[in-house]
Formats: sequence, structure tokens, C-alpha cells
Amino acid sequence: MTAAVRQLLESFDALTETEKQEAIAEVLRRATDLTPAALSDEELVEAADELFLALDACKAQDAQP
Repeated sequence: MTAAVRQLLESFDALTETEKQEAIAEVLRRATDLTPAALSDEELVEAADELFLALDACKAQDAQP
């Protein structure tokens, strides 16, 4: 992982939940502009796994009293 990507992710982690949702939506919108060859199937699966784990963690936090 490059330093720029690491910094982006650290900034993302500092966002509020609402800001994270906005950022995710924007990244996904922009990702549709990428050519299919830009990401491998393995990279897409890894990103999806990480996204679903993050969403599960958010749901678990929301479920706590």
C-alpha cells in the first residue's frame, strides 16, 4: 500500500459515520468510471470483503444500547 493510500484511509477513519457513508458513495460512483481492466478480480473481491466487514462493524455498533 502506498503512503498516499495509507493517508487517505487514515483520513477516512477519522470521519464521522455520515461522512464515511458520503465518501463511500462518492468513491463507488467514481470507480464506475474506471476501465474494467484497472482492477483485478482479486482486488475487487478484497475491497468488497473489507467494505462488508466495515458495514457489519457499523451495524454492530448501532445495535449496541
